[in-house]
Amino acid sequence: MRNTYKILHLPLLLIAILITSCTTLDPVSQPEEFTLAPSGDHLWKDLQSLRPEDWYSLLNDGPTALDWRLRSIDTASSSIDLQTFLWDLDTTGRLILKHMITAADRGVKVRILIDDTFLLSEDDMLLALHEHPNIEYRIFNPNKRRANSFLTRQVLNLGEFHRLDHRMHNKSMVIDNRIAIIGGRNLADEYFGLHDEANFRDLELLVGGPIVQDISQAFDRYWNDRWSVSIDQIAHVKPSPERLITEIQEITIPKGVHSEETVQQRHEKWKSLVSRSYTGKAKLFVDRPPENNPADAAEAPIQVAEELQELIDSAISEILVISAYLIPSEHLEQIFGNAVERGVRVRVLTNSIRSNNHLTAHSAYRNHIKTLLTNGVELHEVRIDARDRDVYMLSPTEKKSLALHAKALLIDSQKVFIGSANLDPRSLRINTEMGLLVESKALGERLKEIVGPDYDSANAWQLYIDEHGRVSWVSDYITLDSMPAAGFMQRIEDWFFSLLPLDDEL
Repeated sequence: MRNTYKILHLPLLLIAILITSCTTLDPVSQPEEFTLAPSGDHLWKDLQSLRPEDWYSLLNDGPTALDWRLRSIDTASSSIDLQTFLWDLDTTGRLILKHMITAADRGVKVRILIDDTFLLSEDDMLLALHEHPNIEYRIFNPNKRRANSFLTRQVLNLGEFHRLDHRMHNKSMVIDNRIAIIGGRNLADEYFGLHDEANFRDLELLVGGPIVQDISQAFDRYWNDRWSVSIDQIAHVKPSPERLITEIQEITIPKGVHSEETVQQRHEKWKSLVSRSYTGKAKLFVDRPPENNPADAAEAPIQVAEELQELIDSAISEILVISAYLIPSEHLEQIFGNAVERGVRVRVLTNSIRSNNHLTAHSAYRNHIKTLLTNGVELHEVRIDARDRDVYMLSPTEKKSLALHAKALLIDSQKVFIGSANLDPRSLRINTEMGLLVESKALGERLKEIVGPDYDSANAWQLYIDEHGRVSWVSDYITLDSMPAAGFMQRIEDWFFSLLPLDDEL
């Protein structure tokens, strides 16, 4: 009888899926909200006296980046605006959540805007978070049917694939409208060097000064976008305060990451950081959020792409590219080739087949390797066992692997771009992105200094075309005539995916 029921039930389930997958989610209209005016807290006034102009500090390694993120949250006196693509509830995610709630408890207004790609099985907890009188939680371009399984959710929302294919990849956090963190890191252990097995080399800027208000305004544009929907308008479950409490209890902070501080200690660290910071002229690159259906051609987020291409075109002597995922269009290949022809040295760092956490992205990239090398571009690929990987993660590192997630450009040693955008079709035409361009010779020299080891032969493979027209990979005293893959099957999978017309979706 149970088997008969299952057989009869299956067609009904399929019909239900087909019906529900054809219904769409409409954008919402809600009263506009804006970040609060810059805080008048005496710390910020002291820092402004110390550095009245825009200032910048590089957050190079993961543990230090987490330390300053938590310190920033603890310093907040009036507002926190957080925008991100991914937020896992691991050690890092729970620490940030706990500090956010503590800030809200002392009266800080907290606004959280997150993309919906990886929000699974958390709506009950997020609703409880949203019920806090000082916390608002919105989801960008959400799925209407919120199944806990990723595959089920994809099927149930199949009718809206083209809308849901467009994601918000922006990453920023603004504190008191006075300082901001902007760059490539998502909120999870592997982006801050805390993962037990695999960690990313990533990069961010901690910034202060008038440019912060530009970042705040960009956040407001996304917050007030019609596709940024309050969690309580789409969730179909009951809030779970118990689960929220459980998530922030008994968190063990890894040694050497962050320690609680007195107000005076915190203020002294801020003053020390700002006194050692770099100054320069800044410009925010940010895509326009969609007004109508994100799938409409007129809504294509191409503003950051256009700015980056102009930036690369402006190079006179040298271009350093750091892009976790590299799938250049023909136009971008030509831009690089033109740069080389006019005497510009172009050096690119990206992931190798083993360090790339998206094999399909590597499969698309491999089809461009020969063209880039032939055009004179110097290609380097991160080694999963990079000698200096201990810089970016907690020790011991012997059994831990490294991958690249940073997104940065350095033009002529004085134009620094750090943000969320990779040089691939998804970043340049599908997802929204943001980043900061800073013109500063001192900052450029510092960035060149800290990324220099990433290109070293002990940390990355350098690619060459030999006399027979074949690509070889060279690192230290090793030369390979095939990709440094994990094994035969990875090479086969990579080759197979490279045959598929997937470039425009990656």
